[in-house]
Amino acid sequence: MLLRNNIPLTYIFGKIKKELLFVIGYSIGIVVLYENFHVTRISIPVAVPALLGTIISLLLAFRSNQAYDRWWEARILWGAIVNDSRTLSRQILSFVENPYGLDEVEEYKARFIKRQIAWCYALSQALRGFNPRKGLEEYISAEEIAFIKKRKNVTTTILELHAMDLKKALQQGWINKYQQIEIDKTITGLCNHMGGSERIKNTVFPVTYSKYINMSIHLFIVLLPFGLIEYFGYMEVPLVVAIAAFFLLVEKMAVHLQDPFENKPTDTPTTTICRTIERDLCQMLDDNKIYEDKPQTELAPVGSYYIL
Repeated sequence: MLLRNNIPLTYIFGKIKKELLFVIGYSIGIVVLYENFHVTRISIPVAVPALLGTIISLLLAFRSNQAYDRWWEARILWGAIVNDSRTLSRQILSFVENPYGLDEVEEYKARFIKRQIAWCYALSQALRGFNPRKGLEEYISAEEIAFIKKRKNVTTTILELHAMDLKKALQQGWINKYQQIEIDKTITGLCNHMGGSERIKNTVFPVTYSKYINMSIHLFIVLLPFGLIEYFGYMEVPLVVAIAAFFLLVEKMAVHLQDPFENKPTDTPTTTICRTIERDLCQMLDDNKIYEDKPQTELAPVGSYYIL
């Protein structure tokens, strides 16, 4: 997601720059043939492109809705990750008993909560195609890092470490069986949210459907000047460009929204969400040092914008 609210028009229309240059040249060529060389037989009834435009509008509306549904589901899943991360930390801090003030128990709580922060960042990196192991040493011990390196799926391994520590707490008598079940339910919820995010990431939007819409839009743009030339003359050039830009931008919007984990400006802001989780969990742990030391720059700059 973009940090700034005012997105420049140069950035928006830069996405369809090549297409617009073609439309401008093409529509000028048609109007020159009609007005200067009197090739009048190229005119067609405006109802032809109008009918095609109506059909394309319905198809684009359906595709935009489907793309937005994917984006919104991704945002819901990450909202649930925020809630479950807070819940997990609260359960660890409130359920784990330490009546004698043992350092081992306090270290256990801190290790568990910091590992959850690491899991959130690792999942965000993995979904965007980056190295999920990068930066884990800030939150996880060297022994756990060595254990994670033996496994391919980093996020699943971190949840496995959660389960192993949960079993240890039960064996040590720091929690009872009922508390262990409740914490395990929260970890299961995190696993479900991870699976939902991976499903969106790995499920490709039907390529044939996208291709057909793209071909229909280009056919519509090719026919549009012939339908407008008889009524507007040279004014058909800006009209064709404006109408074509509208259809092309709607298509581009749908293309970007349908993949919410591709490190684009329209992404679900997973890194920002991870920082929110880190801030809240560090405050619950009463350890703000980790969060304060983190740089406030971002992964992938887009001009003067940054993707979160």
